[in-house]
Amino acid sequence: MTSTLIRRHLPPYPSSVSAPGAAISRARARDWAEIQERMMVPLYEAVYERLEVGAGTRLLGLGCGSGLALLMAVARGATVCGVDPDEERLGLACERLLAGPGARPGAAHPSTPGGVARLARLADGGLGGALTASGAGAGPAARTGSGFTVVTAFDPPSALGADGALPERLASAAALAEPGSPVVLAGWGPPERCDTSAVLRVGARLADRAVPQLPLGGAPSPRWQPCGRDDLEDLAQRAGLRLDGSGRVACPFGYADMDSAVRGLLSTGLFDAAERTTDATQVRKEITEALHPYRRQDGTVWMENVMRYLIART
Repeated sequence: MTSTLIRRHLPPYPSSVSAPGAAISRARARDWAEIQERMMVPLYEAVYERLEVGAGTRLLGLGCGSGLALLMAVARGATVCGVDPDEERLGLACERLLAGPGARPGAAHPSTPGGVARLARLADGGLGGALTASGAGAGPAARTGSGFTVVTAFDPPSALGADGALPERLASAAALAEPGSPVVLAGWGPPERCDTSAVLRVGARLADRAVPQLPLGGAPSPRWQPCGRDDLEDLAQRAGLRLDGSGRVACPFGYADMDSAVRGLLSTGLFDAAERTTDATQVRKEITEALHPYRRQDGTVWMENVMRYLIART
């Protein structure tokens, strides 16, 4: 098993919705890893089970975050390669998948006999160039029997950028897989079946209204927006992929207390634009108010959600 992580750079959003400061980014990346990321475990498990991810699987995770989905694939025996635009989250993934805190390129994974885990910076050579430089088996080899056998994008806009180039970037990533390999896209289910949508709308309402909300793959949209019924299918087809099935998975969001719920939701990045438009205190206040209907008598917070995934083929 070999783990490889790639730092990926995307065109920045307009300055009016730029990312939080470095200290806040670090804290929110930690909150993502410790609070929020686990909410998606049922989705990861369902996809891996359906695709029979295991020994012999070479998985490319687009938008790997702090590495939980990759760890789950590794536990099933897969070889994994992770890509993410968030440097702080990727640093935490390095700690998980490489040698621990402070892990750097070339550090060996302690549980990988003879394996080497690497971290490469994506430059002008594009995704394929970075993977080739990292030794992840990209480039021409992808079409000669040593390419990826599974590609996942559990949150396509976060992984590849919510702009008009999203289908092109997805097509480029899919080209690194062997012919006929599955490419998994995922998004929110129907809003009426996702309690969290009521809270996420707070960020959309407070955000700079000059930033348009367009269909998946349209203009930049750092705010939350519901996933339309055919958005995933449209994205896959625009990327030249062949549709091959879909599914829905219950992904409840459960938090120990109100503070954990607010921190977890802020860590998604979906409220960054709202904080730039108003201020952090106002955003936290309105998130807390939106969460009150989901607060239980014991102080825990529980929201039922349904996530949807699409399987396409190269």
